[in-house]
Amino acid sequence: MPRESNRARAERAERIRRTLFRTHPDAHCALEHKNAYQLLVATILSAQCTDERVNTVTPRFFERYPDARALSEARQADVEAIVKSTGFYKNKAKSLIGFARAVVESHGGRVPRTMEELIELPGVGRKTANVILGNAYDTPGVVVDTHVSRVSQRLGLTSNEDPVKIEHDLMALFAPEHWTRLSHAMIFHGRRICVARKPRCEECPVRDDCPYPRAAPRR
Repeated sequence: MPRESNRARAERAERIRRTLFRTHPDAHCALEHKNAYQLLVATILSAQCTDERVNTVTPRFFERYPDARALSEARQADVEAIVKSTGFYKNKAKSLIGFARAVVESHGGRVPRTMEELIELPGVGRKTANVILGNAYDTPGVVVDTHVSRVSQRLGLTSNEDPVKIEHDLMALFAPEHWTRLSHAMIFHGRRICVARKPRCEECPVRDDCPYPRAAPRR
């Protein structure tokens, strides 16, 4: 394919955004939560685990540990027992207790509202921080998980593989007011159509603006 100009890429990106928003109007954060604390717990538990599984675990977790202060005083073994079914439970329990203690000690028990403060918490990286900012605090953020990474690469919106670089590439292409919803739309698209092993290109609504089907071998 001929080299795409910055203007052409921006115009194509906007067409993709509009189509994804129309195709996935129900796109939203699938992790059930009532506040930033609950969302942070759920997001940490969601690593290498389905949202559905996390949503079956968190009700019992929040009943036992309703806020950061309660969690900060928890025993590691007790937390492990509750979150075991989400996988990697020892590391997750350590991160959960660690972030809760940091929130209590440094932020008065309230989950902070800035990227800089969030990524200083144990177990919290940029992806998790952007989930919190966008969904709990209505602060624009691009969440780059495996789906967003795969979809944005196939769509030719980025040539990078590093999540932070992908995040900045998408931020440069789209207006801030679209960042959070776009992340959800890409995630839904990655789960429903642009799946990892056998993408359903023949029924993809953004096929005409995607270089991937034309590059993929036909069978």
